Amino acid sequence: MQIFNPLDKYYKNLIGAIPEREEITFRVKGDFDSVVFVLKNDKCGEEEYYSMEKMGDYFEIKLSLGRGLYFYCFSLSNGKFISKNQDFLGVIMSDKIYFQLTVYSKDYQVPDWLSGGIMYQIFPDRFCRGEEIVNLKKGNVLHDNWEDTPLFLPNKKGKVLNNDFFGGDIKGIISKLDYLSELGVTALYLNPIFEARSNHRYDTGNYMKIDQMLGTEEDLKQLISTANEYGIKIILDGVFNHTGDDSLYFNKYGNYDCVGAYQNKKSEYYSWFKFDKHPDSYQSWWGIETLPSTNKNESSGYVEYIAGKDGVLEHYTKLGIGGWRLDVVDELPAEFVRKIRSAVKGVSNDAIVIGEVWEDASNKISYGKRREYFQGYELDSVMNYPLKNAIIGFARTGNAKALVGVIKAQIDHYPKNVLTSLMNILSTHDTYRLLTAVGGEDADGLSKAQMSEMTIPENQLSQAKFKQKVASLLQYTLIGVPCIYYGDEIAMQGYADPLNRRCYPWGKEDREMLSWYKTLADLRCSFDAFNSTEFSEIISNNGVFVFKRVGEQSEVLVAINLNGEDCDLRFDGVLKDFISKHIYDGSVTLTKNTIMVLYNE
Repeated sequence: MQIFNPLDKYYKNLIGAIPEREEITFRVKGDFDSVVFVLKNDKCGEEEYYSMEKMGDYFEIKLSLGRGLYFYCFSLSNGKFISKNQDFLGVIMSDKIYFQLTVYSKDYQVPDWLSGGIMYQIFPDRFCRGEEIVNLKKGNVLHDNWEDTPLFLPNKKGKVLNNDFFGGDIKGIISKLDYLSELGVTALYLNPIFEARSNHRYDTGNYMKIDQMLGTEEDLKQLISTANEYGIKIILDGVFNHTGDDSLYFNKYGNYDCVGAYQNKKSEYYSWFKFDKHPDSYQSWWGIETLPSTNKNESSGYVEYIAGKDGVLEHYTKLGIGGWRLDVVDELPAEFVRKIRSAVKGVSNDAIVIGEVWEDASNKISYGKRREYFQGYELDSVMNYPLKNAIIGFARTGNAKALVGVIKAQIDHYPKNVLTSLMNILSTHDTYRLLTAVGGEDADGLSKAQMSEMTIPENQLSQAKFKQKVASLLQYTLIGVPCIYYGDEIAMQGYADPLNRRCYPWGKEDREMLSWYKTLADLRCSFDAFNSTEFSEIISNNGVFVFKRVGEQSEVLVAINLNGEDCDLRFDGVLKDFISKHIYDGSVTLTKNTIMVLYNE
């Protein structure tokens, strides 16, 4: 018998995170002598105890709570507890294993334009070249051949310089907006576009200037304007945890006509950085000397430059971008993140703020401090790495239980408007490409030189592509917003950076995979069920995963048999498969390597 289920409104009338001071009801069902509700406030670490009222065959309590993070379980008179098991259900055990409750500000709003859409990520140097290359910086290398493998070997000093370029630019992106529109894209996330030395541009040289190899601010304005005509909003990458050592602010090599922090303690930028011993001993991101860390805690000058009046955030948000993705947000102080949000929302409440967080962002601990990303004053969304890992795990092994566990955790922990705006990635510039991740060999411990020679064998490619179709179907049909990493839609392969950053091979696309992604776009915009937070697990074992999504106007049954035995699926009435267009009356047999999306016409 079920005792407690936080995802069932009978037991918890408000599913997931809740607004502050809104009454919530908890119920426990069972023939117990007494039940005490145990509530732990994460802020102070103390537990409070509330007797639950017996109401026939169940116990009940009603509470309203202030903003914060809470953990709870139920204490029984026999000394045992109703705690959380691996299936997110309440079971009787000797240990306290808490459920989580996130309580957010009643004023917390998330822009709704991203929800229900499709994102697309571009690494600007590698997507499309719109003009002849100009303004190549001294010491950098330009590839003549667009199909070259990016440089990955270290130089004589053992350093990888990231100084080779292919010439992708903003005008190239503009020229491909038709293509992106055909993929159903509604949001375009660009890796950094500000002036920098490297090809990845996470070593910012000047925040207030577009990198000259990519174009100009006028080009950016044209991209924003033209993309808006297609219903596409631009999201910029905000890299505020560090700058480049070759920057206007640090100026280690004297390439800028100013006095940088490295050059003189009297520099106006000196307080922006932390020196252990000036000038050569300074704090940097992960010890990478080319990326000196900014002094976000102590330098009001830096914070104001980024998030103050006429600062970086205000300047570009006023150009009409759709929002920002914040690089390594968990390394930014909470107060700085709040100021970033205030600066962005001060220009437009419709601009979204997305954070790079690799774990459950509702309870993330960073540098010994619990983060409050989704309590109303920091982020709107995050990159959904937990779901990414679980989907890829399912595609590789058929482990649906782990995937369902992640889905349930996010439904239980996140506010609903965050859930529908989650950035559901399956690969990025920091990870293996999707096809390689689901179908390639394990490359742990191998050198990049060895990885560069590795591709999926021809006799395994068909099955790898099927696994990519499984993964991408889940990406498009589970809660959140799918985000395509450029080239995944045409089955590009690639292991670690920079092998996952090859150029998009225009004219040599995998047409079958591209057609699949266009089908996914059609699917996503055909049913409002994919813009809801309703999810029901039907089957999740032995490589079979079947679940239902429900919206106000539609119900959709997604069925996958990755590698299991035949499975009979029964239902009421007649359903049509969106993919094959076949019609099934009352039942269907899911055979191995089957994908179906069933709906009532």
